[in-house]
Amino acid sequence: MLEKAGRARSGSKTKTRVRVVEDGRARVKSDFLATEEPMEIRLVTGDRRQTVAVTMRTPGADFELAAGFLYGEGIIASRDEIKRISYCVDADVDAGQRYNIVNVELWANREYDLRPLERHFYTTSACGVCGKASLEQLELRGCPVVGPGPEVSAETIYSLPGKLREAQGLFEATGGLHAAALFDAGGNLLALREDVGRHNATDKLVGWGLLEGRLPLSENVVMVSGRSSFEILQKCLTAGVPVVCAVSAPSSLAVDVAREFGMTLVGFLRGGRFNVYAGFDRIRVERGTEGAR
Repeated sequence: MLEKAGRARSGSKTKTRVRVVEDGRARVKSDFLATEEPMEIRLVTGDRRQTVAVTMRTPGADFELAAGFLYGEGIIASRDEIKRISYCVDADVDAGQRYNIVNVELWANREYDLRPLERHFYTTSACGVCGKASLEQLELRGCPVVGPGPEVSAETIYSLPGKLREAQGLFEATGGLHAAALFDAGGNLLALREDVGRHNATDKLVGWGLLEGRLPLSENVVMVSGRSSFEILQKCLTAGVPVVCAVSAPSSLAVDVAREFGMTLVGFLRGGRFNVYAGFDRIRVERGTEGAR
């Protein structure tokens, strides 16, 4: 049985003082910022500890972030491989940094190929894990084409941005966070995670699904704030998500991933309209498609 130790500290937002200039006058007020701090993910097998990544993130749902990252990168294939997730309590680690180090302990009686992790790499909230953007790598990892999935009405898709925004408590307070949300085919919100980085928000959401035993998310829709990139599609693909929606535009490689693996990709979802870049067969509309084919 998976064990999770420790409690996530509070600190997703930080209070500060700012000077607001308006109509030629300045005034001092209190404001909240989205907290950004580094988090080190360590993989523990027996007596061996290895740093897998350091990512800049918003504190909160740290265990889900670590689990989702490891799953999305193909380091683990299921939650059954995880024995324990905990914050670091090593004596040589400063107490103030213990909440910035997450240990993911795997069962010692299992064999793992750790050669892909022999290099340490740095991850930013802006770019995720860089240098892995290739369809061939996804194919070599054995990522399958997603199943048929649900049919989703255009009206349901129209409603997703508003529901996502309404559920973004931290964004409402800070104005500076991305979100990834999971919906069912009827547009009911199942889970939402926020972070300064949209890739981290997606890792947290996938990690939630992994730790809750809900993967694959084969009947669900993921909605992300901002744009959809290769990394966003990669993370959703590994979680079995058939429909991905974004407020802004997708990248060219994101579209390639969606088309190659049978995913539905929606972009520019705002103002009562959206574009479908792949997988239109899952979208239910009242009238047929007009224009160029």
